[in-house]
Amino acid sequence: MTTDPIGIVAPTTPTTQTGLYTGSVARNPSQAMDSEVFMKLLVTQLRNQDPSAPMDTNAMIAQTTQLSMMEKMTELSTTSTEDFSLQMRMAAANIVGKQVTYTGKDGATVTGTAKSVSFAGSVPQVSVGGVDVALDLISGITTASA
Repeated sequence: MTTDPIGIVAPTTPTTQTGLYTGSVARNPSQAMDSEVFMKLLVTQLRNQDPSAPMDTNAMIAQTTQLSMMEKMTELSTTSTEDFSLQMRMAAANIVGKQVTYTGKDGATVTGTAKSVSFAGSVPQVSVGGVDVALDLISGITTASA
């Protein structure tokens, strides 16, 4: 940390420390608490407990249960995100050959036939009249007339 002439403390930057077995270790503070941090805290708590008053078994079981619940919620969140992505891809594939309506960059409503779909980005891009349109910008779909 450094101070300016007025005495205000400037923010710190990630530090590099020399490790015992490696040349240097860069430390970047983490803003998220994951299962690894939780386990480190639990192990530290067990290592530093007073031998004459060990940790309550019920408290340890409660903490382990919380860890398990956190991991399952993380898995559920990941699965939900993957499901949503799959649903977007299926929806985009199903509109190929149909008339779609979207609002163009100039604000005008544009209607055309969806010719193809690209899944290269996070949101599928539908090709309509030579213009790539993000799936979430399409406002209407109708069956193309023969």
